[in-house]
Amino acid sequence: MRLITKAATAAAALTTALSLTALGGAASAAPAATSGPSAAAKSCTAATTKMTVKEVGRPLNHLLLSAKNTGTKTCYAYGAPFLRFDEAQAATAWLEENIPQAVVTLEPGETAYAAIGTSSPEGVEGYRAHRLGVHFSNRTMNGSVGAPAPARLPKGGVYVDSSAFVTYWQTSASDALMW
Repeated sequence: MRLITKAATAAAALTTALSLTALGGAASAAPAATSGPSAAAKSCTAATTKMTVKEVGRPLNHLLLSAKNTGTKTCYAYGAPFLRFDEAQAATAWLEENIPQAVVTLEPGETAYAAIGTSSPEGVEGYRAHRLGVHFSNRTMNGSVGAPAPARLPKGGVYVDSSAFVTYWQTSASDALMW
């Protein structure tokens, strides 16, 4: 059974992972903390990325979400995306089990990936979704930044139920689809 927790718990775990990464000498993996206004790392936003959604054959009931940095500056894909299918009242749950070792850094032209599990036999209250809005997380992962980025779902929509989840941003599609 997959354990899905609140974004606050995930934020604490990612902060710990980032601290361990910094101690291990991987300084380029996450933005360095400095004093003053320049300390604020630039989150990726809908204005500087292009979203795509692709159906995948395996695992079943999964989609691959890609966010390509179309801007001219580096941006950071913090945590996991906040997803809203159609008019859903709450964001899709984040899957805690795949927290990456570092924040995903996107240079111009680079892409971040997240897997979306849409349904399972344990899910209830399913429906066919036709629209998907994607918000990027802020640095503290307790809210989103900017306007939602539209992501085109496959023709005819996708079946989504209460078991739906999204992974944290990953640097490769294969890492995202492991879950």
